[in-house]
Amino acid sequence: MSRPPTSLLIRRALRLTCPRCGKAPMFSGLFRMPEKCPSCHLKFEREPGYFLGSIYLNYGITALVSTAAWTVLRFGYGCSSRNILLGLAAFCIGWPTFFFRYARALWLALDLRFDEKLFHARERPPTVPKETP
Repeated sequence: MSRPPTSLLIRRALRLTCPRCGKAPMFSGLFRMPEKCPSCHLKFEREPGYFLGSIYLNYGITALVSTAAWTVLRFGYGCSSRNILLGLAAFCIGWPTFFFRYARALWLALDLRFDEKLFHARERPPTVPKETP
């Protein structure tokens, strides 16, 4: 199987589907992920702490948007610091909660983009050996 283009991986991540096959959803609840993709058996969490990078991604986007908003609202529109602080405090709580699933999906898509072997190695569920009479 050839690796799909990066734009397709990102589209799959933003739809919250498996970045490898694009068929199965990555989340079975609001914050719960299945261990593997039911369609292509891609293991979502490879090791403890695997999604630590998604936290950095989420934090980075939150910090970037907050800093840009503060600068534009304070110096561009002359809003008071207190009003901006209240709005950005709400944003800094709400946005990371909303973006949590997308950050994980994007992190896994980036991993698939840079780790070629994940597209060639199809992980299969373990087979149960047949009993001989």
